[in-house]
Amino acid sequence: MAAPAELIRKIRRIEITTRRAVQDTLAGGYHSVFKGRGMAFSEVRPYQPGDEIRAIDWNVTARMGEPFVKVFAEERELTALIALDRSASQDAGLSQKAKAEVSAEIAALLVFSALENGDRAGLLLFTDRIERYVPPRKGKKHGLRLITEALAFRPRGRGTDIAAALGHLTTAQRRKAVVFVVSDFLAEGYEQSLAVLARRHDVVPVVVSDPVEETLPALRGLWPVADAETGETVLMDFSDPASRAAYATTAREKGERRDRIFRKLRLDAVRVRPGDDYVAPLAALFRARARRRSS
Repeated sequence: MAAPAELIRKIRRIEITTRRAVQDTLAGGYHSVFKGRGMAFSEVRPYQPGDEIRAIDWNVTARMGEPFVKVFAEERELTALIALDRSASQDAGLSQKAKAEVSAEIAALLVFSALENGDRAGLLLFTDRIERYVPPRKGKKHGLRLITEALAFRPRGRGTDIAAALGHLTTAQRRKAVVFVVSDFLAEGYEQSLAVLARRHDVVPVVVSDPVEETLPALRGLWPVADAETGETVLMDFSDPASRAAYATTAREKGERRDRIFRKLRLDAVRVRPGDDYVAPLAALFRARARRRSS
C-alpha cells in the first residue's frame, strides 16, 4: 500500500490536474447534458395572454385581485454516482499505469465535474461483492474523500460481479441519478441488471481496457498467462500464429458482446486505455449528447 505521504502527493496531483480539466473543458458540457430531477417551483408573476390556465395560482390571485401564474424551473441539482470496478483484473496488464489507477483518475474527473456544478457525488467500489458505498454528498472535502477511497482502498474480493453492483445502486439510489459504471466489463451476466438500472437512471458505461486484453505482446516463446481473478495460469506460445489468432478472436467476441448490450440498451459508452487523454472521450460524449438533445 502506498505510504501516506506518497498517497497524499498523488491525491493532490490528481486534484489539481482534474480540477483544471473540469474547469477548462468538462464542466460546461456536463452541466448542459445531464438533466435535473424535474421541475421545481420558482416564482409567481402576473398572468400573460397565452399562459396555461392550469398554471394560475388561485391563492395569490385572490389575494392580489388579478391573475398570477406559477413559474417553474428545471431543478439543476443532480446526483452523480460512480461505480468503480476494483477487481483483481484492474491491476493486470502491461501498461505503465494500471487500469485501477486510470479508473480512479476518471472517477476524479467525474466527481469534480459534479461538484463544480453544485451537484452531489457518491461512490461505489465493487469486486465480486460490494466493497464500499459512500452515499452522495456535496462539497470539496467530500470530493477528496471519494478520490482517496478510489485510490487507496484495498478490496477483499478478487472476482467481478457487475450485476450485484448494479443491483445495489438500483436499490440504494431511488431518485433519478447519473450513474457512471467504470469497468473493463469482462464479466458475464450483467445485462438484465444493467437494463433495470438504465430504466431508472441515466447510465454511462466507461470501459477501461489494456491493449494486452485484445492482442498478445510481440514476444517469442512460451510465457505464463495468469487470470488475475482466479489465479489460474497457462503457458502460451506468443510466437505461434494460431495461438495469437485464437486469443485475438476470443477478445474481439467478448468486446462485440459487450458493445451489443450497450447498443441494445441505447447507452453511450466511453472507451479509455492507459496512456490515453481521459478528458477527450468524456468531452466528446458530452458534445454528442448535447447535439442529440438540441436536434
